Amino acid sequence: MPLMLKVLLAVQVLSALAIIVLVLLQQGKGADMGSAFGSGSSGSLFGATGAANFLSRATKWAAVVFFASTAGLAYVSHKGTSGPAVDSGVMQSFPSDRSVPQVPGAAPAAGSSSVPGAASSVPAAPAPAAQPDASVPVAPAAPATGEKPAETPAK
Repeated sequence: MPLMLKVLLAVQVLSALAIIVLVLLQQGKGADMGSAFGSGSSGSLFGATGAANFLSRATKWAAVVFFASTAGLAYVSHKGTSGPAVDSGVMQSFPSDRSVPQVPGAAPAAGSSSVPGAASSVPAAPAPAAQPDASVPVAPAAPATGEKPAETPAK
């Protein structure tokens, strides 16, 4: 792992933890109402009104650092230093030209390209008719014109 990726990952984890702590330290919007009737204490570590401003500003800057480190991680992992980050994938061993399906057993058409609609992708002559595979069942033939089809019993 490159050094820049390690540094950005550490900054992101620390800023995420800071956001969690800062959000949990803040009071809800309805917390002031309870202290107005005497059920809560109005004194705090940062003063009567200083806590909300300090904690909300600190949360804002922690969020800015978090989003900046996220964008930096996305950029560094996408660009990388020596090519793509992942050298293999699901489609790694898949053939490259699969745009036109081929008939099993038939040779590919001459001059075919992977660009649909290109003039060279249309074969000059129609492909020869392929013989049906013996493992695939064949549908029964239609009855002759003189024969009457079997009727289904009515319910």
